[in-house]
Amino acid sequence: MVTPRERMISSTALLIRERGAHSTAISDVLAHSGAPRGSAYHHFPGGRTQLLSEAVDFAADHIAAQITSTATGLELLDTVVTRFRDALVESDFRAGCPVVAVAVEADNGTVLDRAGAAFTRWIDLIAERLVLDGVAEPRARDLAVFLTSSIEGAVVIARATRDVAPLDSTHRQLAALVHAEMGSTRDDR
Repeated sequence: MVTPRERMISSTALLIRERGAHSTAISDVLAHSGAPRGSAYHHFPGGRTQLLSEAVDFAADHIAAQITSTATGLELLDTVVTRFRDALVESDFRAGCPVVAVAVEADNGTVLDRAGAAFTRWIDLIAERLVLDGVAEPRARDLAVFLTSSIEGAVVIARATRDVAPLDSTHRQLAALVHAEMGSTRDDR
């Protein structure tokens, strides 16, 4: 059973991805999650900073689970892009990435540090997946940074233009790159 605390964290992540960090007030989180008014400071004595930080961690865990559930780098790419694409379309282009929203808007070192840790974690997991596919570690790390920044940038552009074409185009180009890298590692054996 999901606790009020867990509902508040997931609600915060959902609201941040649509509204941004600055526009997500604790009162909005309470209304969205259905949590009692006094529960915010009971569950989050660190206030809004703690709530934002835990929402970033929640989003980081969600994407990390998507990454680690895949069998290949190409499947990883397809899974992550499809999830972002679906979220954009289903939300009428309101839903971006909560970690990006916090990274762009954070005026608090703690929250910004959590966003940085989320990106680093994703990059590490993607690099690990690519190494398992036979890509050399230094190249896998570079590709992981490139994939992460390309997908996140494409989500921002798709959201701003209210069109999935930038994400679809980025997906095709990244898939070709990953396929070529995996092919070149097979040819080198």
